[in-house]
Amino acid sequence: MIDSYSFGSITIDGRKYTTDVIVYPDRVDAHWWRQEGHRLDPADLEEALRAQPEVLIVGTGCYGVMQVPPETAEFVRQRGVEWVAARTGEAVRQYNALAASRRVVAALHLTC
Repeated sequence: MIDSYSFGSITIDGRKYTTDVIVYPDRVDAHWWRQEGHRLDPADLEEALRAQPEVLIVGTGCYGVMQVPPETAEFVRQRGVEWVAARTGEAVRQYNALAASRRVVAALHLTC
């Protein structure tokens, strides 16, 4: 469960993180970074997809600055994974709504 999110900070199961994260059903990877800081490429999601989520939620930042090219969305869909990309605040809300009943992974950009 994601307890709270604000620009640059997220609290998950009582633990605060200040770096971009990937939230798995059983752990948090607090060392996630993209090949190009504000662009999400397919290679940036390979590890997340190895967890075989039903749904992959991407938080594009507080203001939605992180770009998600169409080829990245298609890369995820081709693997049979549902795809949600939204500003991080909305992504957190969707993660919390779905995580209790589905296998969800969230890749969250915490700043801009």
